[in-house]
Amino acid sequence: MTESQGSLSVRSAWRDVPPLQVRRFAALALDEVPALAQDILRQIRSEYPGLPVVLDDSGEPMALIGIRRALEGFVQQIASAEGGRPCYPLEVFQEFGRGEGLHGRSLDSLQAIYRLGVRLAWRRLAEIGQQIEIPPPAMYELAESGFEYLDGLVDQSVRGYAEAAARQAGERLRLQRKLMDLLLSERRGDPGASAPVDFGHSSGASAAPGQPGARSALDERAARVGWQLPERVAVGVLLRPAREAVAPAVGQGVLLDMETEQPRMVVPDPDAAGRPELLRRAMAGWSGAIGPPVPLADAAKSLRWAQAAVRLMERGLLPSGEVLHCTEHTEALVLLQPEELIEDLARRCLAPLAHCGPAHGRRLAETLLAWLETRGGAPEVAARLGVHPQTVRYRLRQIRELWGDEVDDPDRRFELELVLRARRLRGELGRAG
Repeated sequence: MTESQGSLSVRSAWRDVPPLQVRRFAALALDEVPALAQDILRQIRSEYPGLPVVLDDSGEPMALIGIRRALEGFVQQIASAEGGRPCYPLEVFQEFGRGEGLHGRSLDSLQAIYRLGVRLAWRRLAEIGQQIEIPPPAMYELAESGFEYLDGLVDQSVRGYAEAAARQAGERLRLQRKLMDLLLSERRGDPGASAPVDFGHSSGASAAPGQPGARSALDERAARVGWQLPERVAVGVLLRPAREAVAPAVGQGVLLDMETEQPRMVVPDPDAAGRPELLRRAMAGWSGAIGPPVPLADAAKSLRWAQAAVRLMERGLLPSGEVLHCTEHTEALVLLQPEELIEDLARRCLAPLAHCGPAHGRRLAETLLAWLETRGGAPEVAARLGVHPQTVRYRLRQIRELWGDEVDDPDRRFELELVLRARRLRGELGRAG
């Protein structure tokens, strides 16, 4: 008898059974194993007709092999004079668990099948024990040990099930990343396609019959992860709150790739009822940006805007500490992203301020922007800036002297407002009150 949990106790009633009688019990039980295994499998199939039959390389049912090995291991445990840990048929019962996981079933039915097998085995062992007059206390302990042995078999199946679940999750993530790579590709075509192909949701002709097309590849990859292609998407780029941060619980339907330095996500139908609120809750503690909603074919464009927004966040030019929507920060994205162009325009438009000194030049620039935005008189501009109207009149006269008739030209006014707004967004000018 064993000394470990899951085996018969050292001080069990079996210690009082003569060794010869124990060996005889074990020999009779082992002789019964092949027929008993067949009976158990037959009964299991009768009660669970939908149970799949999996054969090994020799054509023998894996279930029959597992039942037979489990019975042999248990009986050999009884016959062991030295004791020791029970010997479980690991690979067979782990494979049973893996099979349940890979086919999307729970372990409930498998455990019920195991319990049925133990009950049937116990009946036959009890008959053998009665036949050779094994004392009842020893048989009671044998029944208890049988159910402990069952727990060990279940543990092996749970391990196999968990392994399959992890493998499936990893495979799904791999396929999901491939789907996202194709969806967000600038080329928007099949890797082997000779030209970009329309996805079918935007204007223009689709791929010619027989030509490998992006739509067909996208359909195939989406089907493999169970993702229904939406009409419109928004693409997000995230900043990790910590290197080991747990992935946000964005829920079914949202594609999420956590393998990149800055995780990406694809939100289907971003304007659907309840979607923004669900995302807001799921993204608590994260920061980043979600690009504008676009047709499916233009997902890469939404990604570009999200990436641009994240770059501005990292520079402190957009709010951090939250996941913002690009559509709510259009001005900053339009004016701050083409930095070289805006700076070149600013050098030309604001050249008259070059000799005014930093502080005075800033005050004139703020006054000019307030005037351009209001197109009002001194009182309106003064109210916007929080200064006296007479101060504004003085500054406006200086502005007129510096720029002359240019401030009356609509195109020049537009350019001036453009560059001044960009400077205000960068914090180089104060915000009007």
